[in-house]
Amino acid sequence: MSEELEVSLRTLYRDIADLISDGVPIRGEAGVGYVLGQGYDLPPLMFNADELEAIMLGLRWVTRRGDKELARAANDTIAKIGTVLPEPLKPLLFDASLIAPPAWRSVEDAVDVAMIRHSIREQRKLDLVYRDENNSETTRTIWPIGISYFDAQRLVIAWCELRNGFRTFRTDRMVMCTPASEKYKERRKALLKRWMQEMHTSGGLKDYEAML
Repeated sequence: MSEELEVSLRTLYRDIADLISDGVPIRGEAGVGYVLGQGYDLPPLMFNADELEAIMLGLRWVTRRGDKELARAANDTIAKIGTVLPEPLKPLLFDASLIAPPAWRSVEDAVDVAMIRHSIREQRKLDLVYRDENNSETTRTIWPIGISYFDAQRLVIAWCELRNGFRTFRTDRMVMCTPASEKYKERRKALLKRWMQEMHTSGGLKDYEAML
């Protein structure tokens, strides 16, 4: 915490002691750790100039490359942050000098990416008709666990029941994609960790990049 807030440990311990004396339900001690009582929220920390520019750059990128629902959420986030910023800081957000260029190489998605994102949250299987680079179509059931947003296109990371292994699927090559009634049982976080381990040990990152 002291490194993140860029203060000394002595200052951190003093501030926590002040919070406790003000009635904030914090348990613990210096050198051991602290726990905030359940149900209590500290007021949000204010952003500095670099943090506001980083936020704005990321949100501008999303509005240009995300699906319509995600782009709308990014714009709503900008508005919400703007309402809580002090007046002197608002220009750092709304007039930020960092620009996300248009997605000149972007390929149009053939399916509703927002629906895929919702299925990932619910750990819901997807029924998929997919067309590969040779224009051959296959029907599959996949377990979606993540989406990679590249500058040109989006790739869905999933466990494929047909291939009995992890695969990636470009959203612009999906002929049809619908949520299945069944959910997959293995935790999404565990599946994503396994995928990352396989990519690292097999050198699959090169194959992953070659798909772009």
